Amino acid sequence: MSVKFEKETVRDTSVPGGRKHEIAHEIGERLTGGETAQGYLAAYLHQLQTNPLRTKMLTSGSLAALQEVLASYVANDKGKHGHYISSRVPKMAIYGAFISAPLGHFLIHILQKVFSGRTSLKAKIMQILVSNLIIAPIQNSVYLASMAVIAGARTFHQVRATIRAGFMPVMKVSWITSPLALAFAQKFLPEHTWVPFFNIIAFVIGTWINSQTKKKRLQALRKKV
Repeated sequence: MSVKFEKETVRDTSVPGGRKHEIAHEIGERLTGGETAQGYLAAYLHQLQTNPLRTKMLTSGSLAALQEVLASYVANDKGKHGHYISSRVPKMAIYGAFISAPLGHFLIHILQKVFSGRTSLKAKIMQILVSNLIIAPIQNSVYLASMAVIAGARTFHQVRATIRAGFMPVMKVSWITSPLALAFAQKFLPEHTWVPFFNIIAFVIGTWINSQTKKKRLQALRKKV
């Protein structure tokens, strides 16, 4: 009887939904690594430190392709076959992996090297200014030129016209978001995580800009019809 009573006591004092809690806990540990630091995030950060450029290329390429699909979905821009995956998706992946990621890796490396060991408020402000007045214009110009080529531009004049038309609107968005993102990175993030962090920021902003561009293009096509 005592054995049965002890078994029933254990059974009755079990936490409701305990298995669900255990599953959620296991998922959280796999994502963050928990106390063992062996989760997906820890593995990604390890790859970022040991193979920085390759990891950034894979990350940027994946995000660029996903950005195109999400922007098409938000704008309800379907292709000829009635779905959101068009020929632009692999082109965006190529841009992200082979243009955006190496460029960002190179520019951020220079920025961090120039301001390495300088933690004063003046140095942080200077870092933000250099990022916004030198790095951001370079990245945005390359982005606009690449988007022009992906959209079908084949001459230098077509690419230049795209850059001229889109440069200031894109720069205004950068000047609003970049200082906040960089200040956050300076305060809370280790330097080797800066590029993927900025990739996520660029992914959100790029998805919004891309979806708005698609909506305007669809509206213009409807008016012509």
